[in-house]
Amino acid sequence: MSTDPSPESCAPPQESPLSRLRGEVALVIAGGHWTRDLPQTIQTSLRWFWFDGAFALGIDSVVTTYFMLYLVALGASNAQVGLLAALSGLGAAIALLPGALLVERLGHRKEIVLASGGSVGRIAILLAACLPFLVRGESAVILAIALSVLRDTSGNLSLPAWTSLAADIVPPQQRGRYFSSRSIAMTVTGMVTAFIAGWIINRSGGTSGYQWAFLFAFFFGAGSFLCFSRIQDPSPAPPPRIARADSSPILGSVLKHPVFLALCLHSAVWNFSFNVAAPFFNIYLVHNLQANAIQVGVLAAAGSVVGLPALRYFGPLADRWGPRRIVLITSLLIPILPLAWVFVPSPWYVLGINLLSGALWAGFSLCLLNLLLQIAPAEERARYSAVHQFVIAIALAIGAATGGWVVTALGFKAAFLISAIGRLIAALIFAKWVKPS
Repeated sequence: MSTDPSPESCAPPQESPLSRLRGEVALVIAGGHWTRDLPQTIQTSLRWFWFDGAFALGIDSVVTTYFMLYLVALGASNAQVGLLAALSGLGAAIALLPGALLVERLGHRKEIVLASGGSVGRIAILLAACLPFLVRGESAVILAIALSVLRDTSGNLSLPAWTSLAADIVPPQQRGRYFSSRSIAMTVTGMVTAFIAGWIINRSGGTSGYQWAFLFAFFFGAGSFLCFSRIQDPSPAPPPRIARADSSPILGSVLKHPVFLALCLHSAVWNFSFNVAAPFFNIYLVHNLQANAIQVGVLAAAGSVVGLPALRYFGPLADRWGPRRIVLITSLLIPILPLAWVFVPSPWYVLGINLLSGALWAGFSLCLLNLLLQIAPAEERARYSAVHQFVIAIALAIGAATGGWVVTALGFKAAFLISAIGRLIAALIFAKWVKPS
């Protein structure tokens, strides 16, 4: 009698519909079906990196939307709001180059991110939420500014490590699709948390509403920490060429890269112009247009809603066209946004601005990161990222200080107009000189 197994007995066991669904969801979270052929460790890292982004924007959206309003609720003036934005930019700039040197000398990029932005930055927000229990008046304002600066500084200390690690985790040919998928998850979380935080603030009233909102956001920061800790760093050791004793100074190769220098010039003008107005939009919305916290949250969420299909569109388009073309198109259109604020008569007119903003900024932010990863040499991404972010941080600091003076001396609308003109100049610089080979 034959002992050969029957064809039926050789067939693999049938996968249940639930197992298939779990597999499909895992592939989507990892970035799509193109990840099937990647090593399992990379697929796992992509999934945890995806969840990290979703949780991270949960805390960032609340802080970005409401911290300036919290500062005003504590008693800060417009000049102090501008001072906060300027000091945050300066602290960020100071931290970036040491952050790159940490990567190049020590490696261990994941640990740098977790220890700095992942821990110190999130704890600073928790402490800021506790301030009204400890101090009042001018002291509370000063400590809130200090904690916000600490948050931004620690985040930028870890940014070169984050950028270098992200470039190694995500395959170059698929960065547009993966980062668009990750950004969609981030946008959804940011939209929901900003709305819930606005409801909490409006329901509670006074400074206590902001305290509860930041406590709510802190738990998203803790979730981001746990997800990022599960990522595997494929190259934890320092880059071998950089680690040698004869490695070049931090600016050595950067100054010989004309396209990168042009990108830095564009980013300097762009971010200076951006921050002349950015810290004051929500303050203008509340104090001049009489919006409440729920309206602020809804208007912020509106841009995020439009950003979702925009990211879905821009991700594959960036893989086909290349990131430069999309950055160019969006940067020529974005100056319309601050100009439109000059003519807004009531809060709900901001809805149209934020809808257009959500679409344009989705494409710009996604593709600017991809363009930087494309331009920077693989072994020096940490230092290129640090120099680029250093330029941005200095520009943001000067822009915020300028914006605080302009708003105090000339009013909000003058700041919005200056911001629009400056962003257009930056877009023309990009069109002329940022041309990767």
